[in-house]
Amino acid sequence: MAVSTSFAGAKLEALLLKSSSVASPSPSSSSRISSSSQLSFWRPIRGRRVAVRRGIRFEVTASSEVSVQTDQNAVSNVSALEQLKTSAADRYTKERSSIVVIGLSVHTTPVEMREKLAIPEAEWPRAIGELCNLNHIEEAAVLSTCNRMEIYVVALSQHRGVKEVTEWMSKTSGIPISELCEHRFLLHNKDATQHLFEVSAGLDSLVLGEGQILAQVKQVVKVGQGVVGFGRNISGLFKHAITVGKRVRTETNIAAGAVSVSSAAVELALMKLPESSHATARMLVIGAGKMGKLVIKHLVAKGCTKMVVVNRTEERVAAIREEMKGVEIIYKPLSEMLTCAADADVVFTSTASESPLFLKEHVKDLPAVSQETGGLRLFVDISVPRNVGSCVADLENVRVYNVDDLKEVVAANKEDRLRKAMEAQAVIAEESKQFEAWRDSLETVPTIKKLRAYAERIRVAELEKCLSKMGDDLPKKTRRAVDDLSRGIVNKLLHGPMQHLRCDGSDSRTLSETLENMHALNRMFSLETEIAVLEQKIRAKVEQNQK
Repeated sequence: MAVSTSFAGAKLEALLLKSSSVASPSPSSSSRISSSSQLSFWRPIRGRRVAVRRGIRFEVTASSEVSVQTDQNAVSNVSALEQLKTSAADRYTKERSSIVVIGLSVHTTPVEMREKLAIPEAEWPRAIGELCNLNHIEEAAVLSTCNRMEIYVVALSQHRGVKEVTEWMSKTSGIPISELCEHRFLLHNKDATQHLFEVSAGLDSLVLGEGQILAQVKQVVKVGQGVVGFGRNISGLFKHAITVGKRVRTETNIAAGAVSVSSAAVELALMKLPESSHATARMLVIGAGKMGKLVIKHLVAKGCTKMVVVNRTEERVAAIREEMKGVEIIYKPLSEMLTCAADADVVFTSTASESPLFLKEHVKDLPAVSQETGGLRLFVDISVPRNVGSCVADLENVRVYNVDDLKEVVAANKEDRLRKAMEAQAVIAEESKQFEAWRDSLETVPTIKKLRAYAERIRVAELEKCLSKMGDDLPKKTRRAVDDLSRGIVNKLLHGPMQHLRCDGSDSRTLSETLENMHALNRMFSLETEIAVLEQKIRAKVEQNQK
């Protein structure tokens, strides 16, 4: 946090005042101050640590006693204290703003707490505005899903920024700060960048590589467009995260392969059907419980637009139909199960029945399926106990798959996704370096502004001197010509330095040279002596909030 010199170095002030109150003029005293050196570092001297600063010298002995001795040539305590305060403020205000993520996810936080923290998409702009009104928050974004609530900010001070955001989260959710701190995670700069890239790539999801999170990251950018506070750093971070998510899925194909029993059931059925029949195959789902609903969802995701669902009651089927608009879901009671099976090419079973629903005698007389769908009726049984008796597999025109068959598919796919996740980490590491390089390139922007302002001050001052010498009766046309001449000279002189301060961060060598040029110009033109950018921002926010 950038602070004014009136309260920077408070701990040092307390230390000096305490020491001066017990100071003794006696040469034998264990406390002494001298003005012989400048404070630039701590160094050990025979079991002591000594800090040296303009006009003041501290010695901390092994017994932790601080001693002070006045010197005839030493400056006053007040003067020395002001120097120390200024030094602390200078170091503090030169701190670079930080990207911070304060998050609570399914990995660290119970659902009861995540529900209270959740922010609807329509409220994201409001949340961004409130966050950016905090004294030490410059930019912000909200990523709120069923599995995570993460707030990304550009903080002018890491410590105070995190404190303010945590207090805001507590205020808006009603959850005590102590509970939030118990479950939250904090990541800064490169770690925060890598985390978002992993989230976008699906590496932080419950189902490794799932694609829904990438769509949610895209939505953050879409909602943030035009919102004050969704600034250059945060928008750049999320846009880069979208690039990472796309690249990981393209180069590693991490999303391929089912990793749940229900998705594996659908995937296996489609693998066994001729590809040309995927759109026309007649699907029957028996059971509309949790697993049955997931099977229906995965069928819809694979492009199925019509299916029959057999269940004891219609209530659950109606709820699923309402949720999946645009899909024709036909309800049939359990009493019509065999009739429905006779009209189906693929039968998924997922009921809690303790006895088989299909035995050999039930299936043998069912009409044969079309050769267009392979000529074989498929039973995919994901129930335990099994809904399809093992004897059904003896029939020539039937193929039966149960949970054990699906587990092999799931296990193989999970192992494959873990291998792909390692490949994805290499992509993320590469993209993280590119993003950090781009962000480093933004460091030159304040120098460019300060150099232009410095040149403009000189130009205006010299122009006024020149015009005053030329008299008050100077024609406007001549004045305009002289003004244009001075601007042209300044712009041409600045062209070279400005070109060497611009860099998109794509080339590490060019970036390094650009930063060296920036530091050189800061030294040559004493640009660093101006009020630090972070301090200016904090002062402006404090003044705004005090109005």
